[in-house]
Amino acid sequence: MKPRSLAQCLLLAVLAISAVAAQAADLSKSVILVAKPELTDALYGSAILVVTPIGGDQHAGFIVNRPTGVKLSQLFPEDGPSQKVVDPVYLGGPFNPQVIFALVESNRNPGGQSLELMPGLYAAVEADTVDNIIRTAPEHARFVAGLVLWQPGELRTEIERGVWYVLAPDAHLALQPSQGLWEELVRTSKLRANAI
Repeated sequence: MKPRSLAQCLLLAVLAISAVAAQAADLSKSVILVAKPELTDALYGSAILVVTPIGGDQHAGFIVNRPTGVKLSQLFPEDGPSQKVVDPVYLGGPFNPQVIFALVESNRNPGGQSLELMPGLYAAVEADTVDNIIRTAPEHARFVAGLVLWQPGELRTEIERGVWYVLAPDAHLALQPSQGLWEELVRTSKLRANAI
């Protein structure tokens, strides 16, 4: 077997990177997006999102690392169970910011027409279901205001432009403390990219 030339090695490396990038950007499945440091948008810069396809090359998701400083007790001062939720409400996205969703880590649907974002993570969308989660299992949920929606092909274009690291789905990640999480995910994503 004769040794490969530098050009052949470079071509193989480019093909390997392209194959990994294409695999990582399989948008027919749920993913986690981590904003690359170059993305300096006020809302999406330093953001971590859980994202799922909703048909027709459209996607929906939630930012999971933007605590607002507002608590459910302030939004619903007359609701006893809301007074017991310690964590703040997070900014889930710019669409319907007046709507509170519950992201629930669970192996089964928490009720109603909840959307399975990825295995083990649901978004409760109906008010009755969110209220039930506040009453019965707030420690397994993150409450978010609003969501992110992408039009057909829009997310694919953003990924091709290189603004996101695309990670495999991980339900547990959505409820992790947000302090330092983005920095850690960027660091490990860069290490993974450099190892290719």
